[in-house]
Amino acid sequence: MFSKKTVKLVTAFAMASLLGACGSQDKSEKESKSDVKVEATGFPIVKEPLKMTMMAPGTGLAEWKDMAVNTAYTDETGIEFTYTTPPLSDFPTKLNLAFASGELPDIIFGAGSALTPGMEVDYGTQGMLLPLEELIEEYAPNFNKLMEEDPSIRQSITTPDGHIYSLPSVGRSDTSIWPRGPLWYNGQWLEALNVKELPKTTDEFYELLLRFKEEDPNGNGKKDEVPLSDAKLDSARPWLMSAFGMKERGIEEVAGTVRYSPISDNYKGYLEYMNKLYKDGLLDKEVYSQADEQKKAKGQNNQLGVFPDWFSYFTLGQTEQEALKNPMWHPLTSEYSKEAMVPGSPRLSRAVFSITKNNPSPEASLRWVDYFYTPEGSEFLTRGPEGVLWEFAKNDAGEEVKVYKEGIDLDKVEDARGEISPAYGIAVPSLDISIPGIKTDANEPDFSEFSTFIKTETEEKVAAFAEVPYPLVYLTKEEQDRVSAVDTDLKTYVEQMEAKFITGVEPLSNWDKYVKTIESMGVEDYVKVYQDAFDIWEKS
Repeated sequence: MFSKKTVKLVTAFAMASLLGACGSQDKSEKESKSDVKVEATGFPIVKEPLKMTMMAPGTGLAEWKDMAVNTAYTDETGIEFTYTTPPLSDFPTKLNLAFASGELPDIIFGAGSALTPGMEVDYGTQGMLLPLEELIEEYAPNFNKLMEEDPSIRQSITTPDGHIYSLPSVGRSDTSIWPRGPLWYNGQWLEALNVKELPKTTDEFYELLLRFKEEDPNGNGKKDEVPLSDAKLDSARPWLMSAFGMKERGIEEVAGTVRYSPISDNYKGYLEYMNKLYKDGLLDKEVYSQADEQKKAKGQNNQLGVFPDWFSYFTLGQTEQEALKNPMWHPLTSEYSKEAMVPGSPRLSRAVFSITKNNPSPEASLRWVDYFYTPEGSEFLTRGPEGVLWEFAKNDAGEEVKVYKEGIDLDKVEDARGEISPAYGIAVPSLDISIPGIKTDANEPDFSEFSTFIKTETEEKVAAFAEVPYPLVYLTKEEQDRVSAVDTDLKTYVEQMEAKFITGVEPLSNWDKYVKTIESMGVEDYVKVYQDAFDIWEKS
């Protein structure tokens, strides 16, 4: 059983199912095409035990058959799985072999990028992956409700032939809009220089970085400050490019038109600005040679002014409480972009749950996964049942709250979670939301001061300005082949030339030569593929 709270949990699930299910409220069970009797709502999903097979990346720290989430959910649903879980590095190869041989599992779970859009289209049209759209409304009411609330979800998982062959992970947490870790300011430096307002233009940003360099904000009497740092600009780039009106170094959509940003005037302006930062000693001279660990070492030595990371204290080596003084970077404007804008995540990871032609009951399979698209189900999937990672305790107000079970090593909570849940190291079919943390003490607040800080900073500096660079689309195999023929060479060349332009190894007077080289590599057809795919997505 889930826990002694199972009755409440089942009731919540039943209510969610009843709200979304159409035409099933007056029936206690449904007859599937395979004669498996599927209950319309609640648990168990099947009264007669149902055995199926599942293939997934083996990213957990225990055998999937032994994970508490899986064993508890088997008890509740009546559905038992035999798991095939090759290591994550081997999973794409093993999945391809399964399709090639026809020896497919009943369910493919957590595949993500290993099940490419082209594979979905090809294997869907071949009948190896089942279309789910006609079953979702009745057997996945919770997921169907999410699509009704946000039509872009349906757009992004519907293939050009009009079918849905896989379900996604849906991100709705406080930070799910982040395309990657934000830029952060060193709050101690801001305080030392009496900075009251963060820069909002590229010129203001330059002036503050210059002050970081020249005014000894770390107070050690040495000129050892690094105003702006990153490792190869991989995390800082999207935020800095946005100041010049771009959302992505590559394919992006602007007002319905798809373009390749690295040959735009905006990108040239970005390179000129970054070259100026580099020449003037404001951008880390080791930006293209150092690893993230070296960047963090500088941060922990109080040498960094602006830097990217998931949270600022990861780089600066601080506590959450100390990190409250480090504000998130505010979007900038420039002559290339008069309105502030930043890139936003589509908040969706595709291809994390698919049903194959071998599945004995697609209906039961959809009911099985649908629970994870509720807040309760998502929490169960990630934290497991009562009595393993957590237990209930009463706070001083007499309320029951979740606290870590006695004996859990609080320094290794993620390791403990990896032993009980498949939602570890991979995207899984679920609704990812911000929920109160498990407490170390029953009287702790539901959300820490730091969590509230992150939520507020995100709302004010990311969510308010975020635009998705390019939607999640599907390419046919022929289109994917056209893209693949030039994609790697384009990305490699652009990456190499960015480093050369910014560091001054290649003068920006050679910009036209650079653009012509990219054009000669077939970028026009490359863009056309994505424009056609966008047009189909927009009409879907």
